[in-house]
Amino acid sequence: MSKLERITVTVTEEMTSMLRDAVDSGEYATTSEIIREAVRDWADKQDRDRQALEHLRELIAEGEKGPFHPAEEVFAELRELVAEEVRKNVKAAA
Repeated sequence: MSKLERITVTVTEEMTSMLRDAVDSGEYATTSEIIREAVRDWADKQDRDRQALEHLRELIAEGEKGPFHPAEEVFAELRELVAEEVRKNVKAAA
């Protein structure tokens, strides 16, 4: 296990209430456990976003080499790629 470090996080009263309710219901052992899970989820999203951006950069670099395609085809493919990324992110967030 990694070395633990204590930090202070300021949240709204509503967030505090939600955290305490989750602990009181037994869903989590501590509020720290909830925050660690939230940070892991955030880090996963950051990784997915970085990968998606890198993929788009690769596609742009590939496209700059040619051959060139009609703009309508390019935009249709881009719309599909964006929709696919959105579907992945929605599915991952669920």
